[in-house]
Amino acid sequence: MNPTAQIAGVACVVFVSVLAVALVLRRFAWRFGLVDRPGDRRQHEHATPAIGGLAMLLALAIAYVFLVRPSSQTAALGLAAVVVVTAGALDDIYRLSWRWVLAAQVVAAVVMIERGGIKVEHLGGVFGLADFRLGGWSGALTVVATVGIINAINMIDGVDGLAGSVSLAATSMLAAVAAYAGNALLARDLVLVSAALAGFLVYNLRTPWNRRASIFLGNAGSQLVGLIIAIAAFRLTQNGHHPVGPQLAPFLVAPALIDCLTLIIRRLRLGASPFRGDRNHLHHLMLDAGFSISVVVALLTGATLAIGALALLAMKAHVPAVAFTLAFLGLWGGYFLVTRRRDRSVAGLARLAARFERTRSAAPHGSLASRTPAE
Repeated sequence: MNPTAQIAGVACVVFVSVLAVALVLRRFAWRFGLVDRPGDRRQHEHATPAIGGLAMLLALAIAYVFLVRPSSQTAALGLAAVVVVTAGALDDIYRLSWRWVLAAQVVAAVVMIERGGIKVEHLGGVFGLADFRLGGWSGALTVVATVGIINAINMIDGVDGLAGSVSLAATSMLAAVAAYAGNALLARDLVLVSAALAGFLVYNLRTPWNRRASIFLGNAGSQLVGLIIAIAAFRLTQNGHHPVGPQLAPFLVAPALIDCLTLIIRRLRLGASPFRGDRNHLHHLMLDAGFSISVVVALLTGATLAIGALALLAMKAHVPAVAFTLAFLGLWGGYFLVTRRRDRSVAGLARLAARFERTRSAAPHGSLASRTPAE
């Protein structure tokens, strides 16, 4: 069979498996407490099963066990995934201390390094040097980067469809870059992950035929997706056979990563836990400014794709790696300054929301910009 057709077939199996497994798990979610209930920071009005991550992990496991021959590295990465999903599921049920959750993320990163053989060994020319090697700091930086990406995806999981859509944008871009670089195995893996995310979004994304999410990723799911994106980024940028510059990776999840870094720094400055929840994320500011949930998802997913695409074009044009570093620091610094006063940020976004609403009202009825009910 043609390899492309074979991958497409397995992807279809993953997609359908997520749909089926989610239906089964949803029946047991209430019994085991895997339910996300409305609270102070939660946008939903109804208790919702948080089984998206488990459904995706099981669907991918089915595909790799029965349809794809997993390598020893794949098995090791699967073990790392089980670690974060287990800890995330326990957190969803019992609301664990952030220290336990962080410890599980570190353990998963160590498994990825020691058993999977994946780590960040060089940063290319991001500091203006020909090839910045990490040496003995490689393992520590890999753990920090992995934990950072996991929590960036976890923190953006605040409204229906947002984390899944942003993650699908990231995995799709990573798959495209891997295919372009000739890394067929990584491209295949990312296509399967993208299929799993698409299956999850059938239940989670608000659409004219789906007024609200019927399942959530849960902490288990957002951490699973974050770990997968981290693994893919490292496999893509640290592969000597299919080289892609490390400077590209942060731009493929730029909005989520910048928002995460900004809030962690602000919480530390206040003497609070860096993982303490609040309503200061960008999606919260946009909602408070009057943007609907569907528009927030569309804009942040679009921004993720746009920034990633621009970075890809810049890399193809051989823009120096240090320019990527300066550009990312500029984006982060600009966002940090613009959002330093929450009231002013919301007021500025409210003006944009009003302008967007006027544009939406002038558009033909039924356009993609129109609000979905119950938002």
